[in-house]
Order: sequence, then C-alpha cells, then structure tokens
Amino acid sequence: MKTRVAEPEDAEDIARLVNAAFRPERFFIDADRTNPEKVRALLQKGKFLLVEQVGILAGCVYVELRGERGYFGLLAVDPGLQRSGLGSRLVAAAEEFCHAAGCQFMDLTIVNLRTELPGFYNRLGYTESGILPFPSDQQANQPCHLVKMSKPLT
Repeated sequence: MKTRVAEPEDAEDIARLVNAAFRPERFFIDADRTNPEKVRALLQKGKFLLVEQVGILAGCVYVELRGERGYFGLLAVDPGLQRSGLGSRLVAAAEEFCHAAGCQFMDLTIVNLRTELPGFYNRLGYTESGILPFPSDQQANQPCHLVKMSKPLT
C-alpha cells in the first residue's frame, strides 16, 4: 500500500470520502462529518495520509503530532472497500508516521455510540484511556461522549 501526504487541493475529495465513510453516524448526528474548509483547517495543524486506487481516493487518515504523542482521526475508507484491511493498513501508516517523528504513544477518539469500533481498535492494540465530552460544535440527537483510546508505539 502506497500512501501520500494530502495537498490543500485534495480537501474536497477528502471531505467527500469522510462523509461517505461516516454515514453510519447518521443515527445520532444528522449532518456531514466534515467539509473542505474543515479539512483545509486540519491541514494547517497536521496531515492527511491518502491511499488511491486507480487515481481515485480509496482511504485517508488524519495524523497530528502532539509532542511525544501522535493522534489520528477521520479514518475513512470508501464504503465499497470497507472490510478489506485498508483501514488497518492506514492505521499502521499513521502509527509509522508518528513513530518516525519521535512519538512514543498514539491516541484516537471514538464516539461511545459507535459500539462496533472499540473491538476494531482493541484488535490493533488500543485500549480505552479516558472519556472526553462530545464536541460542542456538533449537535447529537442523543446523549453521547468520546472515548479516548491509546497504545504505546514501540
């Protein structure tokens, strides 16, 4: 799997892919997960690693360096390619990116209502490490919070 770092002109494609991949969240939040402006803002703080297949964006993950800790989020795989292992490979690429930059740990957050996600991340070596409030800029239609998961990068 070959990844590349996103450029600002990739923002629309990234937003489209993330919104398609995050459609399962529509049961608790009736809005797109992101938009090109938010993607461009994230590109000012971190990077998106992209995977393309036949010139079409197949998957992405956002990575951010935070001292000795790396963070990844917005892991998105084209719905037609989910369950192919591409998501796990993107997580590995994010971990490699952060480890190469000197990070000793990797963090992520998931919303507690996505009950299928802890098992996926547990299989990749992540354990729950805390709870955070749900972002105030997103309007959920039911009570929810974020679950922080972490793992050492060795």
